[in-house]
Amino acid sequence: MLTIIFLSTTGSLTQTVIAAEILEADVVIYGGTSAGVAAAVQCKRMGKTTLIIEPSAHLGGLTAGGLGWTDSGNKSVIGGISEEFYERVKNEYDLKETWKWQKSDQYSRYNPEAKVIWVFEPHIAEKVFNDLITEYEIPVYMNERLELIDGVTTKAGQIVEFKLESGKIIRGKRFIDATYEGDLMAKAGVKYTVGREGNDVYGESLNGVQKARTISHQFESKVSPYRIPGDASSGLLPGVHGEDPGEDGTGDHRVQAYCFRMCLSNHPDNLVPFPKPENYNPERYELLARYLNTGWKGVFKKFDVIPNRKTDTNNHGAFSTDNIGMNYDYPDGDYQTRDKIIAEHRDYQQGLMWFLANDPRVPADIQTQTRKWGLAADEFLDNENWPHQIYVREARRMVSDFVMTELHLRRKKPTPDPIGMGSYNMDSHNVQRYVTPEGFARNEGDIQVNPGGPYPVSYRAIVPMKSECSNLLVPVCLSSSHMAYGSIRMEPVFMILAHSAATAACHSIDDNCAVQDIDYKKLEEKLLEDGQVLEYSGPYREPRVGIDPKSLPGIVIDNSHAKLEGSWTHSSSAPVFVGTDYLHDENSDQGEKSATFEFLVTSSGEYDVRLAYPPNSNRATNVTVEVISEAGLATTNINQRLAPSISKTFVSLGAYEFSPGTPGRVIIRNNNANGYVIADAVWVVPIKKQP
Repeated sequence: MLTIIFLSTTGSLTQTVIAAEILEADVVIYGGTSAGVAAAVQCKRMGKTTLIIEPSAHLGGLTAGGLGWTDSGNKSVIGGISEEFYERVKNEYDLKETWKWQKSDQYSRYNPEAKVIWVFEPHIAEKVFNDLITEYEIPVYMNERLELIDGVTTKAGQIVEFKLESGKIIRGKRFIDATYEGDLMAKAGVKYTVGREGNDVYGESLNGVQKARTISHQFESKVSPYRIPGDASSGLLPGVHGEDPGEDGTGDHRVQAYCFRMCLSNHPDNLVPFPKPENYNPERYELLARYLNTGWKGVFKKFDVIPNRKTDTNNHGAFSTDNIGMNYDYPDGDYQTRDKIIAEHRDYQQGLMWFLANDPRVPADIQTQTRKWGLAADEFLDNENWPHQIYVREARRMVSDFVMTELHLRRKKPTPDPIGMGSYNMDSHNVQRYVTPEGFARNEGDIQVNPGGPYPVSYRAIVPMKSECSNLLVPVCLSSSHMAYGSIRMEPVFMILAHSAATAACHSIDDNCAVQDIDYKKLEEKLLEDGQVLEYSGPYREPRVGIDPKSLPGIVIDNSHAKLEGSWTHSSSAPVFVGTDYLHDENSDQGEKSATFEFLVTSSGEYDVRLAYPPNSNRATNVTVEVISEAGLATTNINQRLAPSISKTFVSLGAYEFSPGTPGRVIIRNNNANGYVIADAVWVVPIKKQP
């Protein structure tokens, strides 16, 4: 209720009470993201009234906000309204007038005979979402935000209503939180978490701090993080922290980095030169300047080309569009806190592009190439051609009775009651930038591991504990570990899960039951009828299990403890290996990559030094391996195409003397390699002397 007090001409006070506007629907959807629109469409198709409350001025979330290069994984498991969206996008590109800045046959990813297209311009995606809203006559209330302080009213474990900052009251029978932040979920009293769990919480191997595994998007050269290079007393450059990064596998509060997915153009008639932000701070990019000075050339590797000579520009390399470490307060922040973080990210990223295009510290060839690009002039017209949606890769994650984990994605544990499938890599962007003990900048948190194939997502992961809320579904901030969420968090999957959530909400109304108590068989039948994919019939690579290093006598140094130079890639596709995976050098940058396995023996003597690698015909036949022992340096070449002679896993590098006081080292280099170089493990076994 709104009370307005007036002072009359006679000096007396009069009071007028205006009733707050009340909006009602069978299913209320908070968040007009791609998931929110999909949920609303399904509700209308099932004969239920619905409405969308969207905090911003645009529908479609990140799909319409710059992410035009769809992270789709295995496309055969994308069904239902999610697949329909990409079909409708393809229909737009079948129109000649859509191709304004190039001809359709000049774009390799457009196939006129195909059913769908997976790459698109932001304004085309937004048009498709708006057309769906118009076609199904779905009420949408834009620029309306949940009142965060006592804004949600619950009774007997159900949401009764929630209030918006404008004063509107929203009531419904069932509610769907389709936001990236999970505000409705959180304010309804549902349990959630922020940050990374330790591996011990769910028995995972990839969660928590991952210093040793962070080899992608990593500094490939030694770069000083201090204001005066090499001088710790001069203080740290912006974006680097001086705290303990934590021990591998342990949990923390940190969140993977956010960025804007910029839509750039290189068409002279459709680009806006990169703007210089008012708060531009050249010191913010000093670390990048130093990195570029080492010869790094990877600036343009994620200018992914979408139609009409535009890009979906994403992060690539050690210092790029990801604003590492600057978003920790976002998930639980109020609107003012989030707005401040979003503004800082915009300043950072616009400043980055200004720096690359204008700063004299940037090598001339990179600067010349950068100046060929600009913001797409026909995108984001009401926001100075800048994306209206920041990439919230991860915020709150619900904690329900069932939690999706790495073990479910790898099919090491069964997933009950599937409602859709994911398939993308378990992918976390970097989480922090810290200082190594040697005094150099290093990133931490980037993990990219294939789960082995498509996997189901459980219905139980999108509903809260029944005791907490029995009329809410959460298809975006679902119940998942950090590592599992790294794969599930793809826009096609959000639309899949939202479609299923809406179906369940409608069944819950029809059957007058809690969302936790719906008839799953009935739900399954309806989802299959509507084209959802709930199981995968194609080839599936069972996750390979490596040899447990602890099962081997002597000293075993796995690749997770190796000191790396250059960019290496984790893999587990070829048997047999030690630990959870092995490394390969990407068959690139010969002479610039090495992996050092260091160890200490407990007693002096002679040891057999063994090297592990899974062989393959694409391996190098001349892998340089150095052994540093009491006798000094010895170098040999290993043919990694040949099967290892010891348990089909190891080859002997020979016998060497070691003593407790001096570390032994085995160094694998890719100098002049004629194929892929593998770094898996080193096994040091004492040689027993004959009596």
